[in-house]
Amino acid sequence: MTDSKRIVLSSDHGAIELRQAIAAHVTSKGWVAVDIGPTTTESTNYPTHGEAAARLVASGDCQLGIVLCGTGQGIMMAANKVKGIRCGVCADTFSARMLREHNDANMLSLGARVVGQGLALDIVDAFLAAEFEGGRHALRVDMISALEA
Repeated sequence: MTDSKRIVLSSDHGAIELRQAIAAHVTSKGWVAVDIGPTTTESTNYPTHGEAAARLVASGDCQLGIVLCGTGQGIMMAANKVKGIRCGVCADTFSARMLREHNDANMLSLGARVVGQGLALDIVDAFLAAEFEGGRHALRVDMISALEA
């Protein structure tokens, strides 16, 4: 696993602008943004992009990941199919914080048609600032991981 604070970002064609704004934002916060695209608005398939980002997190190449599509739902579902990934969709800062503190999530999904840029950046900040609390939550995270076996 890398020592640098690396975060992978990916989206479908409908969320490029928001993804790029988030990449610039996390870079300004000291993260290395690994933006794996796409770069054009030509129609793409969100499962491909969700999987690609999730594989970089699961391999340890990136500590965390942020994926985006229209609602955030489809790309989140694809990311969660990769073993070791715990990704959740958030449209508010409380859920983003809880996603990390209680579920030890390693990926965040956002809906570009659901949240505006200002709220999206606040959600990203809440996600990145939170840390897993462990304790009783560790048992539950272990139970989720066991479902992958």
